[in-house]
Amino acid sequence: MNINQLIFRNLKKNLSNYYLYVFALIFSVAIYFAFVTLQYDPSMDPVEGSIKGQAGIKAGSILLIVIVSIFLVYANNLFIKRRSSEIGLFQLIGMTKGRIFRLLSIENFILYFSSMLIGVLVGFSISKLVVMIVLKITGVEAVASLRFSTEALIQTLLIFIGIYLIIMLTNYLFIKRQSILSLFRVRSSTEVNVKRMSVWQMIIGILGIVMIGSGYYVSQMLFDGEFTTINELFFAMAFILASVIIGTYLFYKGSVAFIFQLIRKQNKGYLNINKVMSLSSIMFRMKSNALLLTIITTVSALAIGLLSLSYISYYSAEQLAEDYVVHDFALIDEESVEEFTTALEENDVNYSMNQIEVLRFKADATNILDLEMEEDPTITMDPNTLPLPVVSDENFDHIDVDEGETILTGYSDLMMRFMTIKDSGDLTLSGLNNTYELHQTELKREFVVSSYFTNAGGMPIAVVDQSIYEDLKADMDPEYQIESTVFTGIDVSENDLERSNDIFNSTNLGDTFGNDSQLQSSRDQKMSMGLAMFIVGFLGLTFLVTSGCVLYFKQMDESDSEKPSYTILRKLGFTQFDLLKGIQIKQLFNFGIPLAIGLLHSYFAVQSGWFLFGSEVWTPMLIVMGLYTVLYSIFGMLSVLYYRKVIGEAL
Repeated sequence: MNINQLIFRNLKKNLSNYYLYVFALIFSVAIYFAFVTLQYDPSMDPVEGSIKGQAGIKAGSILLIVIVSIFLVYANNLFIKRRSSEIGLFQLIGMTKGRIFRLLSIENFILYFSSMLIGVLVGFSISKLVVMIVLKITGVEAVASLRFSTEALIQTLLIFIGIYLIIMLTNYLFIKRQSILSLFRVRSSTEVNVKRMSVWQMIIGILGIVMIGSGYYVSQMLFDGEFTTINELFFAMAFILASVIIGTYLFYKGSVAFIFQLIRKQNKGYLNINKVMSLSSIMFRMKSNALLLTIITTVSALAIGLLSLSYISYYSAEQLAEDYVVHDFALIDEESVEEFTTALEENDVNYSMNQIEVLRFKADATNILDLEMEEDPTITMDPNTLPLPVVSDENFDHIDVDEGETILTGYSDLMMRFMTIKDSGDLTLSGLNNTYELHQTELKREFVVSSYFTNAGGMPIAVVDQSIYEDLKADMDPEYQIESTVFTGIDVSENDLERSNDIFNSTNLGDTFGNDSQLQSSRDQKMSMGLAMFIVGFLGLTFLVTSGCVLYFKQMDESDSEKPSYTILRKLGFTQFDLLKGIQIKQLFNFGIPLAIGLLHSYFAVQSGWFLFGSEVWTPMLIVMGLYTVLYSIFGMLSVLYYRKVIGEAL
């Protein structure tokens, strides 16, 4: 048999084992080529395009290279270790290490570059779909075209040729460093087999659980508003990050085995076949995979968290626009009002106008602010002289305030995180000559004027009785008033909304701070956060597939090494169904534990900062977590199918 026949037979033999590796390689090339094609698409041009996203695409492509490179190198290392006995046999029959390396290099070259060619074709075929997805989620009106990018092809070839050279280098070093005897021991020594649990491992296990729990506890304190100073926030976030990551590593290093050891103790050492096939194997293998599982869990949590936050912002875009702009169009000066209404009339657009006069007074809000701001030197806000916007209840049909009382309305979750306002309390307004004692009876979320008037001081709007408002207006301090005291809200019919928004943009009224369009505000946020969500989702999907493949490859390796045990169990009378029940439980733990811990990490991370991104948290977060769980579970099911094949071949 010559070397060409040997290469052909090895490729044919190993292709059945490498099918998921080939799929992952094709997937990686296709995803990267489609992603880079998007970078060179005219719609992403920073000058001519509608989406200013070229910088984000470039950053995403770099991260994509890192993810794909690490995965392909790691997967190659797993498979070359699976072939260590074969390499040892080649040496026994007289083949030199150089000849063996040449043999493996040719095999890898054929497999790698044929998969790469298919990947480029697949990437080209889905590139139009990728552009369409970006245009859809960003709300850009444009026509996507199927365009083959030579620049993207060259960049893809250079990157993956570089990864191939790195793979060849690792293969060369592996073959060079291994002796014939060590090659036959590689697979049997890849896992750490622990007969008994030491006291030290128990301590590590308990410490891992405690560290994760403490990180979650501090995270809970963080999103409950317990930390108010900059230093406290910094140290709290640093502690959460360190304790959760280190705790996750210790959890895999000792906690899993410790928990399962307690289960074994409860059963007094007598385990049924299901527990033997699941718990015992996991106890002795997770320790050696602790670093890998920690990385997978941490990056999974990061991907889920970032995707959830970007989706929260995207999902909340319309609601935030309705809250902060209130009407279809918000204007804050008479010149803008006159210009816009004239333009609407010239274009035969019917509109309704609502004008609300807004005053601003110094307010002593000590009794209604739940803050100890004097302890934080970084906060310069004085609760005794806060700028408080004031309007009359005569402007609203649904609000009626008694004399001497007030309602505070118009706050955001972000505002309440940093400046907690009580539901009721007394506050004092200071005019030019007099002070006015008011009792706050209610705190409402509803915005009655645009956020321009509340963002200046961070306080909601105070709605007071008309008689009090007239007294305040007669006693106001001219030096303390904002430049414009009139908020103008303009509404048009739904049929005219698009045309009116075009008129608003064409007159450049949005360039004046305080003037805003509800529709345009929603679109701008969807465009920016939609692109961010796409990039994070793209990277998250790539990592999900690559990490799922890595765990699957590990299960392939474990199943092959445990095949003699399955043969013995089958000879003892256990059926394939008996063994598969234990295997299913094992895969539930192997894939479920990293997934569950990653979901928990991302939940606490999202809860700590979701209010910075939008107004709705549960629906976007649960959608992201649900999709991630479903996709991740596919690899667990594939692992069960592979075990089924191995068990079927055990006899």
